[in-house]
Amino acid sequence: MGNDAPRITGPTLKVISQLMAAPLKGMSGSEVSKETGLSSGTLYPLLFRLEKAGWLSSEWETLNPSEAGRPRKRFYTLTGHGVREATEAFKDVAHVNGRLVWES
Repeated sequence: MGNDAPRITGPTLKVISQLMAAPLKGMSGSEVSKETGLSSGTLYPLLFRLEKAGWLSSEWETLNPSEAGRPRKRFYTLTGHGVREATEAFKDVAHVNGRLVWES
């Protein structure tokens, strides 16, 4: 588990919100991208930072890519630490007119 806390940005909140919706199943990067609208250039570095900070764990699906006719997917799941940190992060923001704002 890392101790480099990630910056809490709009995209970070979108990602952790999606992962909190499927805490046991986990989600593939492509599923997270589809649900959040984030491009791979934004999403994958963010997932990497969250995993490095200990908020996420990930694993490759057990599948033979040639039999499936597609590349393997990597599934991301929030850790217990990640759930606690994400819950705290959401306490610090509020929705105002559909936009996220930081509470003081």
